Amino acid sequence: MSDRITVEELAELMKKAAGVTVAPAELQQRYDSGFDTFGIDSLGLLGIVGELENRYDASMPPDAEKSGSPRQFLELVNSALLTGA
Repeated sequence: MSDRITVEELAELMKKAAGVTVAPAELQQRYDSGFDTFGIDSLGLLGIVGELENRYDASMPPDAEKSGSPRQFLELVNSALLTGA
């Protein structure tokens, strides 16, 4: 398991935790779009954060579920994983 979440992993988590299927390529193309454009609300994002916390056995940043876009979310989560915060 790597210490970085990829676009592919985020797409998989969106499906598993929020029930929203988005192809990784589409996610990459719409990297700066709001999560709401993919049909994910704050509860869906909270589910994704919970999955990541379980998977990595680490707390995610408190603002992760408030991220506006996939880019913002991945930058926040990946920087936390890299620093071990």
